[in-house]
Amino acid sequence: MNDTARDPKTSSAHEHHPKGEKHSLQVIPLLICIGLGLAGWFCPHPEGITLQGWHILVIFVVTIFGLIIKPLPMGAVAMIAVVVSVLTQTITMKQAFAGFSSDVVWLVVFALFIAKGFNVTGLDKRIAYFFTALLGKKTLGLSYGLMVTDLILAPALPSVTGRSAGIVYPILQGIATSYKSFPHTESAKKIGAFLTVTAFQVTVITSTMFMTAMAANPILASLTNKENLALSWADWAKAGIVPGILSLIIIPWFIYKIYPPEIKETPDAQSIASKALKDLGKMHKGEWIMAFTVITLLILWIFGKQEVFGIQFNIEVAIAALVGLCILLITGVLDWKSLVRIHDAWETFVWFCVLIMLAGYLKDYGVLDWFTQSVQGQFKGLHWKYAFPILALIYFYTHYFFASSTAHVTSMYPAFLGLSLALGTPPMLAVFILIFFSNLFGGLTHYSLAPAPLLFGVGYVDIKDWWKIGFLTSLINIFIWAVIGSAWWKFLGFW
Repeated sequence: MNDTARDPKTSSAHEHHPKGEKHSLQVIPLLICIGLGLAGWFCPHPEGITLQGWHILVIFVVTIFGLIIKPLPMGAVAMIAVVVSVLTQTITMKQAFAGFSSDVVWLVVFALFIAKGFNVTGLDKRIAYFFTALLGKKTLGLSYGLMVTDLILAPALPSVTGRSAGIVYPILQGIATSYKSFPHTESAKKIGAFLTVTAFQVTVITSTMFMTAMAANPILASLTNKENLALSWADWAKAGIVPGILSLIIIPWFIYKIYPPEIKETPDAQSIASKALKDLGKMHKGEWIMAFTVITLLILWIFGKQEVFGIQFNIEVAIAALVGLCILLITGVLDWKSLVRIHDAWETFVWFCVLIMLAGYLKDYGVLDWFTQSVQGQFKGLHWKYAFPILALIYFYTHYFFASSTAHVTSMYPAFLGLSLALGTPPMLAVFILIFFSNLFGGLTHYSLAPAPLLFGVGYVDIKDWWKIGFLTSLINIFIWAVIGSAWWKFLGFW
């Protein structure tokens, strides 16, 4: 017998929970979810929808609500949804785990792993300091320098929080502090407030431009494909490039005009960035490998489904991401054991799989068809040119009621896309407007996108200014993407 075995009497519950950690269960939110689920479950289902369809809808709505109010971590909420779905025989065990084979979810996981390579090698900071040194002579130029950093990282870094709050914000905070601009004080408006709110609005735009720039984007692609509408990484990027660049040029300038910093000249920013670059030294092997991997990924994502030099390629986006990940693992830039410990990636994997599974059965069980037929009558006799803009604006501004883009997308995008198509809207026009709006509405509030609470919580910008800027920039973005974007997509032949 092992003489180091512990006396059972001396063992206690705290050994299962490290000191300082608390059980994550929130009782009141849990009771609210249970109450909502029971009320919906035993409520008579509407005509035109089967009992099974109604039950999957109730499970889906309660799951979305649970992901928002979080009685437990998101992964745990998703697992409970699976258990309830199977035990109530709403779906089978095999159906419940169908989402775990989704290439869309694996794409997100692979991309999150690849993103760690930026952090490990320090290439992200080198890029940020380079453009700050290049464009940071004036405050407006500095904001554009930080914008270019976000834009370059966006295609291969799907964590919006990682880009804006993890990479860009520490640099702008250092610059703001050097100019004695501090949060929660009058000095915030010297430069810190402007740079913070601009960095947030910029990341909203860069997240819109690429399928792999935000974790929810692959879900949008998957839900679009369920409508038998093909949407590739390259098509997404081509559609987003012109309106995206216009927004990135106009939005920082617009914020500069309506929310001007007191300090207009920032020569110190260039010297700070130049010194940081000098301290980093020359690019080392890991950085070169990371840069090569990113370029390889972009080539595979753009040309993976096209014919090149007479050769027809058929490389899926997720496989391309896996190629990039393997390069980083083989060269030692990333270590597999460290990837296993990236808890956020694996939790994202779990709840993404469950959401994709539930959203899929909403369509299979006729729930979305029922919704489309029910609402379509309200627009009877109205041409799609008038009906679709109304739908799109409703879809955009209902985000005031959501604290999660993923929750909004999975609950509303399939229904609104189906309804738009039923009204006669050109398919790809409807797709692009709704998927791009699914990102752009993230700039509305201080809780509307993952990095928003972090950047707002720093204390540089008060809530009134945050909301005002969010609403005004939304009007500009809607015009750019819906009007100029539509003309661009027409030119490309998408509709």
